[in-house]
Amino acid sequence: MSALAARRRPVLAVCGLLLAGLLAAAALAPLPYSVAQPGVTADVLGEYRGEPVISVSGEAVPEEPGERDGALLMTTIAATGPDTPVRLGELLSGWFAEDRAVLPKDVVYPEGDSPEEIREHNEDTMLRSQDAAVDAALEKLGIAEDDIDITLRLEDIGGPSAGLLFALGIVDTLDGGESLTGGATVAGTGTIDADGTVGPVGGVPLKTQAARRDGATAFLVPLAECADAAAEAPEGLRLIPVRTLDDALASLAALRTGEPTPAC
Repeated sequence: MSALAARRRPVLAVCGLLLAGLLAAAALAPLPYSVAQPGVTADVLGEYRGEPVISVSGEAVPEEPGERDGALLMTTIAATGPDTPVRLGELLSGWFAEDRAVLPKDVVYPEGDSPEEIREHNEDTMLRSQDAAVDAALEKLGIAEDDIDITLRLEDIGGPSAGLLFALGIVDTLDGGESLTGGATVAGTGTIDADGTVGPVGGVPLKTQAARRDGATAFLVPLAECADAAAEAPEGLRLIPVRTLDDALASLAALRTGEPTPAC
């Protein structure tokens, strides 16, 4: 062995130890990401944790409400908490898993630094979403707000993404006619404005998995998120793009009668 080679061996050994140390540190260091997976669903026409999701009273409540069957499932994702460390191994596992996604933490939790601040933000956006859903549904039905009292409950679920499903559930509860779903299990997601405009929410591919897992055969997708949903759509789940509450109602009517619906 040459003198040069003999001198290189200790240097290479030290470099190898340093590299191993750096890799170990990277594997153990918390990273600014969250790992998300399909979350719970809730039928807005039924109960969640023992409480009706939609309760109505007042002059505008039909004396003989139509028979309600099928389900309207709002969907969620479940992500690692804002103060839960996510390390390199979990990140790599999430990247390669079909039922998980790696997202920047500030995308999953865009407001607030502490868990309490994030919880308060999510509760606030949920309440504003519920108010908008009530306004959109009553406008569609031509019912004055003074004639009805509507209570919406979804314990421990925050954010605005149930807005579209809340509005559909209110219409289904108050219109007194045929069930919107026609007996099918339909899921969806989307924010809603008081004028009925449906907006994107994020996490749609994971939400479609949750919907199919819980028996849905059709999924109402905000139009802006059709491409994301279609890229990883579960087998047997029809993806229906919607821009407004009217779009969603028209597509549900088409599903009931077997007519064609828009598709992502």
